[in-house]
Amino acid sequence: MPEASPRGTYLVIAETLRNEIQAEGGREVLPSEAELMDAHRVSRNTIRRALKVLEGDGVVESAPGIGWRVVRGGDRRSLAERMTDVIQEDSLSVGDAYPSESKLCERFGASRTAVRRVLAQMEGNGVLATVHGKGRTVCALPTRNARS
Repeated sequence: MPEASPRGTYLVIAETLRNEIQAEGGREVLPSEAELMDAHRVSRNTIRRALKVLEGDGVVESAPGIGWRVVRGGDRRSLAERMTDVIQEDSLSVGDAYPSESKLCERFGASRTAVRRVLAQMEGNGVLATVHGKGRTVCALPTRNARS
């Protein structure tokens, strides 16, 4: 049986992951928790504690629908904020077609489930409307409350 680490196994794993991220440089998304469990031969709780240490240090962040991704000083807004800002970024006005689910998944690197959840939220806030056979259209420009 392996000897227990005097520092705490999760801290050792956190440091190992930090070094791998710095060495590789180009990695955007970390392996899944299950893959990390297998690689380090520890429980999910130990992996999650290690990831929380890295999150606290600003090295990684949890991205719903994606997993754990490396923070590179880029866009740190939530998926909901980024999808709401598409209206302004693409210069859409009331009545214009909103991008499709597949285009949004590709644009933001998010799962279809996460994109659908935000789209439902935007429809609930009255920003988008779904027309059967035509897709989603902008029915109101977002307000501060709709963005949060």
